[in-house]
Amino acid sequence: MEIIRPFGPTIAKVTMPKEIINKLNNYIDDVLIDNEKSTKLDYGKNLAGNVKQEFLLEKEFMISCGWENFLKKNTEEWILKSTNKKVTKFNIIDSWIVRQFENEYNPMHAHGGHISGVGYLKLPNDFGKTVQDTKIKNLNGHLQLIHGSEMFLSPITLNIKPKVGEFFFFPNYLMHCVYPFKNSNSERRSISFNAKINDGIYNVYGN
Repeated sequence: MEIIRPFGPTIAKVTMPKEIINKLNNYIDDVLIDNEKSTKLDYGKNLAGNVKQEFLLEKEFMISCGWENFLKKNTEEWILKSTNKKVTKFNIIDSWIVRQFENEYNPMHAHGGHISGVGYLKLPNDFGKTVQDTKIKNLNGHLQLIHGSEMFLSPITLNIKPKVGEFFFFPNYLMHCVYPFKNSNSERRSISFNAKINDGIYNVYGN
């Protein structure tokens, strides 16, 4: 685990096991060919994304494939390394898949619960060029984490170019967005979650 602190809150960067990535992708592909299940699990109306499809993971599957345990163990390590406090409560609120295609995007938003995260299961081989070829920074398809006000020695954003298998944990209030990309018929497939931990750890102001 790598602990990143580009501004106020810490962010944890970890690698997802290949076995879990394969199980998640196989599950997703099965859902896509099951119209009844796709409709049942549709979660788009509850999320911020302007994307092709967003759907929930079933609780039973999250347990059986090891996804819930992966999130729990890494959350415990992240919080311990960041605060020296031990998490004894971990309850997933929801976990969902985001299928993003060319010209689609996820606007700036925050999440519910206490902690959140995002990881990558499938990506285009290229996010495309900028409209102006002279632009040095190409944020196509990037995740952008946003916090505070830009000041000397204090950046306001952390730009992340997705890589399959990378997963990032961050506090629920951290604003973030995903930029559109240019690559027709290629999918940017990510997975996210919201969860609650001990109120006594999350609530730093006390009662």
